[in-house]
Amino acid sequence: MSGAIDTRAPGPGHPGLGRVLVVIPTYNEAANVTDVVARVRQAAPAVEVLVVDDNSPDGTGRIADALADTDDRVRVLHRAGKQGLGAAYLAGFAWARERGYDAVVEMDADGSHAPEDLPALLAAARDADVVIGSRWTRGARVVNWPLRRLLLSRCGNLYARLALGVPVSDATGGYRVYRTAALAALDLASVCSQGYSFQVELSRLAHRAGVRIVEVPITFAEREHGDSKMSPVIVAEALWRITGWAVQDRRAAVRGRRAGDPRARWP
Repeated sequence: MSGAIDTRAPGPGHPGLGRVLVVIPTYNEAANVTDVVARVRQAAPAVEVLVVDDNSPDGTGRIADALADTDDRVRVLHRAGKQGLGAAYLAGFAWARERGYDAVVEMDADGSHAPEDLPALLAAARDADVVIGSRWTRGARVVNWPLRRLLLSRCGNLYARLALGVPVSDATGGYRVYRTAALAALDLASVCSQGYSFQVELSRLAHRAGVRIVEVPITFAEREHGDSKMSPVIVAEALWRITGWAVQDRRAAVRGRRAGDPRARWP
């Protein structure tokens, strides 16, 4: 659907929230994308889906096009190549805002984010600006993750919370709902992350912008098909960027206090 004008009429929207777009970035997710999209459509029939494909060599984009041809609530945004998770979500956010959606959902394509949890996230978004589907709040479940990944996520989130002062238990979680009005309040032009630190960066920006953030427990499951995109490089990028943001925030707070700004504080 890239490059063509979409003349299909918008849906009536999700009750109490308005038009909702679920953005699903894909790269080599041919084994997963059909099932995930079908589950989203079943769990929340009023939402619309945008698959953002980075020219997957395994044909994910063609599969997504076939889904869009048979379902007027599914769209596809084709990009030239693999440009990173953060860039894919920013492209999806821009696509949604240009077309007047009221809320945007982030969801992984690998099945780790259960579409069946989506109604609970959307319900919470009626009274919040940002909803994080949390793996580490009361009532959440993590299924089939090895101990190494559990420890990495727990320690990474603890470090992000302490370093940045972001009051959420799962700052790295990638299952989220953003109201588009809240996205407009964030400095998205400053976003520089491409890996999983993208989620931490947006958590930090949302906290600094003073928008309402709530967490909803989810069931998170390890993917069954395909290869994980997690790598030591992604982990290193996240640690490096979180440390840099923490230093930047401390310096800004010190400058603000010296200037007599009562809002200057850290965290």
